[in-house]
Amino acid sequence: MSALPSLAPPPATPPLRWRNRVAALGRDFHTRLPAQALPEPHWVARSEPLAAELGWPADWAERPDWRALEVLAGGAPWPGAEPLATVYSGHQFGVWAGQLGDGRALLLGEVDTPAGPMELQLKGSGLTPYSRMGDGRAVLRSSIREFLASEAMHALGIPTTRALAVVGSTLPVRRETVETAATVLRVAPSFLRFGHFEHFAHHGQPAALRRLLDFVVDAFYPEVREAANPAAALLEAVARRTARLLADWQAVGFCHGVMNTDNMSILGLTIDYGPYGFLDGFDPRHVCNHSDHQGRYAYARQPGIGLWNLHALAQAMLPLIAGDDDVTEATGELALAALEPYKAVYEDGLAEQLRAKLGLAGIEPDDVALADDWLRLLASERTDFTIAWRRLADFRADEPAPVRDLFIDRAAFDAWAARYAARLARESSVDAERAARMKRVNPKFVLRNHLAEQAIRAAEGGDFGETARLLKVLQRPYDEQPEHAAYADFPPDWAQRLEVSCSS
Repeated sequence: MSALPSLAPPPATPPLRWRNRVAALGRDFHTRLPAQALPEPHWVARSEPLAAELGWPADWAERPDWRALEVLAGGAPWPGAEPLATVYSGHQFGVWAGQLGDGRALLLGEVDTPAGPMELQLKGSGLTPYSRMGDGRAVLRSSIREFLASEAMHALGIPTTRALAVVGSTLPVRRETVETAATVLRVAPSFLRFGHFEHFAHHGQPAALRRLLDFVVDAFYPEVREAANPAAALLEAVARRTARLLADWQAVGFCHGVMNTDNMSILGLTIDYGPYGFLDGFDPRHVCNHSDHQGRYAYARQPGIGLWNLHALAQAMLPLIAGDDDVTEATGELALAALEPYKAVYEDGLAEQLRAKLGLAGIEPDDVALADDWLRLLASERTDFTIAWRRLADFRADEPAPVRDLFIDRAAFDAWAARYAARLARESSVDAERAARMKRVNPKFVLRNHLAEQAIRAAEGGDFGETARLLKVLQRPYDEQPEHAAYADFPPDWAQRLEVSCSS
């Protein structure tokens, strides 16, 4: 009698310690469902620095026991993951849009990392109950844009969700034209939004709203638990984080493009990269979203929109602020008081950043006017925002070129430069030391639309090398990188014809 064949051991699985605190909030918050697998998946891009931050092995994407390509393409999830789509509501372009939710994304769960628990979310994973008229898919174009932007913003030091990898497929998806599908694995401490609070407030679910408050406070804002009114204290903490985020955006010339309340992070992170853009020529009225016909989310309006969105969040939180009492005028006054610091935090944060960008070591009363007049000078000629700030680092009172060469109206520049030189002289600024400081806060490289477009066009032709090269450049935005000088050059003429919309 022959021996029985030996059974192969089951494949090992990644040693990921999973939890899903959002799932524990209850069925009102989500729908459990699996991802819909993409056919013929292939790697497009990966962020190895992020994988290292997660504590994953360098070969995580290629290890047979991790099955990473299969998992990120929407195949069988990693053991311990509990895929679910969350429900939220929100205001879109200032209008109440009703129920929304994760229409093309699934929260896989949380994993323990050296930096604490991180949520993994798979975007482009197929239809969910919240897809509305959509197909639940993401296209290669938008996936590359989100991947690059997430990692570029992180390298700039701006709070953001992250992107670990992009997986492509041959699956056709129709947008304005027929494109191919892709998924992005996104990473953040939490993907909760203002819209989650709005949803339960609007639908009259006070118990669910309270559970959401308790979770957010305990998990992310434990310092407000002992406040006299924890809900009002949370609102103020979120307002302060949002104000600092908006100051970061304005300082680097970033336009979000679709600042709906459902795209506002409760943690003050940049979230949902769709029709975003970094300014080329400086125009405060610039609208980066072709779908924003009224210019609601123009660059100069972003700080005000941040406050508008916080008012929507405050309205949703009124029952929480009132507690066991009825919502009264006094409740509203508490909410407004919680939002009061927003303007000062934003203005102080931006002023601090502008002083650093100007290389000023001290503080003088006229510094804000000096910075404002520099921005007006840039706006008057639509001077390239990133290049002008970077060149200003090499300013010398006796030799203002090459920054002076950016301006047609040399007299206007010279008048401002005389004030700037006098200001530097009053604090005995040392040129070399100031230049070094300024180059640590004025990036040489940002993700301009034409750079993303070049990477996308190559990827659509099957060449993912440009995406990888661009990612490496963007991961060191403040370094000179002379071998990559072309990525810091003026945008080509054809870049002016590029348009991004909500389908981006």
